Amino acid sequence: MNCADFVIAGLNQLVTCAGPSPKTGSLMRDIGLLENAWVAGYQGKIVFVGQEKDFRMNFQLTDRAKLIDGHGLVGLPGLVDCHTHLPFAGSRDQEFSLRLQGYTYQQLAAMGLGIQTTVRVTRETSAEELTELCLKRLDAMLLNGATTVEAKSGYGLNLEDEIKQLEVVRSLDSKHPVSLVPTFMGAHEIPPEYRAERRAYIELLKNKIMPEVSKRRLAEFFDIFCEPSVFNLEETRELAEAALQLGYKIKIHADEFVPIGGTELAVELGARSAEHLINITESGIEKLSRSRTAAVLLPGVSFFLMMEKKAPARTLIDRGAIVALATDYNPGSSHILSMLFVLQLGVFTLRMTVEEAITACTINAAYAIDRDERCGSLEPGKDLDLILCDVPSYLYLAYELGRNPVHTVIKGGRVVVEEKKIVRTQSLA
Repeated sequence: MNCADFVIAGLNQLVTCAGPSPKTGSLMRDIGLLENAWVAGYQGKIVFVGQEKDFRMNFQLTDRAKLIDGHGLVGLPGLVDCHTHLPFAGSRDQEFSLRLQGYTYQQLAAMGLGIQTTVRVTRETSAEELTELCLKRLDAMLLNGATTVEAKSGYGLNLEDEIKQLEVVRSLDSKHPVSLVPTFMGAHEIPPEYRAERRAYIELLKNKIMPEVSKRRLAEFFDIFCEPSVFNLEETRELAEAALQLGYKIKIHADEFVPIGGTELAVELGARSAEHLINITESGIEKLSRSRTAAVLLPGVSFFLMMEKKAPARTLIDRGAIVALATDYNPGSSHILSMLFVLQLGVFTLRMTVEEAITACTINAAYAIDRDERCGSLEPGKDLDLILCDVPSYLYLAYELGRNPVHTVIKGGRVVVEEKKIVRTQSLA
């Protein structure tokens, strides 16, 4: 007999998202739905997904096994937020007020606001203070069902403060149950002290900051903001190729405001993802749809900036692209901590089906950060990352708005949210 030390029994519905990874086209609607389902784990890993009779025939409980009654609940994989700018300090609420008066994101940046505002405050904030800010944000993300989160730097824009941000991300792994995937984004903007010497900053990135971050193994991915007002196409290529030589995996902020070929470049370089894509071209759609590069769509940006234009999710899905969703949590263009809200935005603003939005927030989002072998679906061998929602059907995740339905969160076989409250422990070791 096999052993299980954690069992969730009799779930009304279980969304497994099992099967091929990533899911594309019509397969995005196949969420592996089971009814009256059981899930079992052992030492933090899933060992069984199925029906009660099969579990009882093949498994026995350990002496200290935990049993959760799933009746009346809907289970699904822990949500994966594959694009955030988590480690920042400060607020941009005054800029938000200016935008409501008619200023655009680009106009504010030209005034020295935008990203530069956050850079100034983040540089002035200690690692300890930044850690406390991030812990509170991770609590909110966890309560809304996210169990794995990508975290980008990019508000330091110098050696000392980029490393500070990334070291904070690393330290959070021992302080909070959410799993973090670090991305170095020193190419988020040209810092103010290099405005007249942008070439010097690119050389500083290539020759000093990127190698040092790589040497310290502080980041798995390297991301670049590819826009005419930030890093143009040639500069993006130069930085991406240097990053690949140093062993980073590549992500590119592409075609958010101006289509200059960032998506096509991402595909050419074999980037793991191209992100934003609000202004992706037909050429970009075609190349992306025939590639293994994920399209990470961030509907919170169009919503938060009140833009008419949206990323063409429907076209990308119908053409066979790998589509994921994420919050883009940041202080200026998407101050959104909830992946459940992003799932709903995917349905209501990008015209995705509920099933496609779930897939985009789980297994495809895990693929976008190279974690699909560990999380994003409920299958034997993967981490026991599971959320339980007090809704009558998974459709209520989008059908019922304005209420957080997440009742319980299980991370690595441990209950970390119970009855909508975070369970505090002395150590995560």
